[in-house]
Amino acid sequence: MGAGILALALLTLWRHAEAGCAEEARCCPGRDPSCASSGWRVDRAYGTCFCDEACKLTGDCCYDYAQACPALPCIVGEWSHWSGCAAQCKPNFRMRTRIIQQEPKNGGEPCPPLEERAGCLEYTTYEGQDCGDEHVPAFITTSEYSKERKKRAANPRWSSETENSRSYCVEFKTETLSPRCSMENRPYAQWMQYIREGFTVCVTCQPPAMHTSSHRCFGDGGDADGNKVLHWQAVGNPSCHGTWKKVQQLEECSCPLVHSFIFT
Repeated sequence: MGAGILALALLTLWRHAEAGCAEEARCCPGRDPSCASSGWRVDRAYGTCFCDEACKLTGDCCYDYAQACPALPCIVGEWSHWSGCAAQCKPNFRMRTRIIQQEPKNGGEPCPPLEERAGCLEYTTYEGQDCGDEHVPAFITTSEYSKERKKRAANPRWSSETENSRSYCVEFKTETLSPRCSMENRPYAQWMQYIREGFTVCVTCQPPAMHTSSHRCFGDGGDADGNKVLHWQAVGNPSCHGTWKKVQQLEECSCPLVHSFIFT
């Protein structure tokens, strides 16, 4: 009889010593002092241990925290298609979004940005009227927008038949640029960091940005010689702007991707 009681007492003590997150069925977000148990900790100390996300930072997790509360990363869906410009006839933004499919748990990888914006410029009003004459400097954006521009085919002036026959490239040598260009770190605007003084850049002119009658892009320099100073501005950040001089016009651009842009 006495031996049975002693064995039961030892079993109870053993279970208590082995108590942890699984035994208590606890896994708590953030820092929660009440989310605790008693038993061995990951630092090999015995006593009060925790089953909250913050225990990984403080080093006082219960020994079985990793197994009982596995870290689950945030999972997001695919990006939506880019929206159209928020406004016509002036530099503005287009946007795309994605949704969370699984929230992060137990200290898992946090969610990445769920929204991206990029600069854009539409040359027609909602009524279909041309408004390109309002813009004097060359408005430019990343050449990546060209892919979305072709996919969406949002502008009635764009067609596969006219793309190859009308598109052309202009090489410029940058003269000056504002400090804000190199300071830009927003995801959709990081391409501005690669604009440097004294570099040769390529800017492609495509039908959506062309004047309907001249079939030229505004700000391309026209017949300007290499001594005329021209102005440019990055769409998406009015504080990123500068000057450049036209080098030459070509049928196709051959600059590195980071130095390749498009007229908008």
